[in-house]
Amino acid sequence: MDKSWMHSDRRSKAYEFGVEAFLNFAVENLLTTTHIRCPCVKCVNLKLFGVGIIRDHVYFNGIDQSYKNWTFHGEPWEATTNASRNVEEDDGHSRNATEEVLPYIEQHMIHIKTAYPKLRKRTKWLQDKHNSTFIQWLRFKVQSELEEDNHGVSENLRWLAAGPNMAVPLYRSYLIKGIKFNIKAQDDVRTTQNSGVYLLAHTMQVASAKDKNPILSNMGFYGVIQEIWDLDYQKFTIPVFRCDWIDSSGLVVDELRFTLVDLSKIGHRNDQFVLASQVKQIFFVDDPMHRGWSVVLSMPNREYNDVIGDEVLGDVIIECEPFTRGMPNVDTFDELVGELGGQNIRGGCEDIWIE
Repeated sequence: MDKSWMHSDRRSKAYEFGVEAFLNFAVENLLTTTHIRCPCVKCVNLKLFGVGIIRDHVYFNGIDQSYKNWTFHGEPWEATTNASRNVEEDDGHSRNATEEVLPYIEQHMIHIKTAYPKLRKRTKWLQDKHNSTFIQWLRFKVQSELEEDNHGVSENLRWLAAGPNMAVPLYRSYLIKGIKFNIKAQDDVRTTQNSGVYLLAHTMQVASAKDKNPILSNMGFYGVIQEIWDLDYQKFTIPVFRCDWIDSSGLVVDELRFTLVDLSKIGHRNDQFVLASQVKQIFFVDDPMHRGWSVVLSMPNREYNDVIGDEVLGDVIIECEPFTRGMPNVDTFDELVGELGGQNIRGGCEDIWIE
């Protein structure tokens, strides 16, 4: 669709025809409401109005020219693949943005318990309900606060509530503060490994699908990066990893307290994404004693220097330490697999925060 009119003089026929074409396109793609997001420079898709008001806003305020892919109005999502990105310095946007959302998470949980008093003690149900409704609730919550001229809504939170640009760049490598992360496909053609990650999350644990008394506690997850997304919120970006996480049936600790994983046992398929800032890089080494299993090693931070170049550093041998954790008394590896095979099923946790 031609969008050159967005840069035209607002008094020109080209702009007039473009506005009408945009409104027709947006109305044709309406799903469940008669209101659409206003893309003018003041509303920047944070507020919803009828077509008439949006027409006036776009004429008098001008359209947000950074809104190049009309994903809020029905245009398909675009993804582009790039080789790598280097983020050496953290400007604090992604960290501050996630911290600013925390009070709203607490408010939303209170809102759910108030709306469903008979279910307020069902922890798993509350978590699932929160996961499935929080984004939409946050969007309307921030919008209502803005309409009340609430100056407590920060710019970061406004952009977060609006959602990211759906034209998402994908990277094969991502360098964050000197630590290089690769997707698995990139590792497969290299001699080094940078796609293993470990996440310590405060999350819900259940013994089985029928467990009605789940508990919240810290739990470790081991995964392999499959995709690297860079979510663009107009004023800042937040890198996230889509990972294959090892199912609990593919995780044991042997008699020497080494953590072993079976990389073929993939679980948690409905909960694959994690903020890049939340994970620790780890390394998987084939276990010669147990076919099909890998030993988890911790990774010392490697500070890459662009002046030296990736090809020089690509095959540097580094020292690794065994990744171990506490474990009840055990006798054999086979007994471990049997005992832990169905334990610690990870519930859907869209919002994961590390303490």
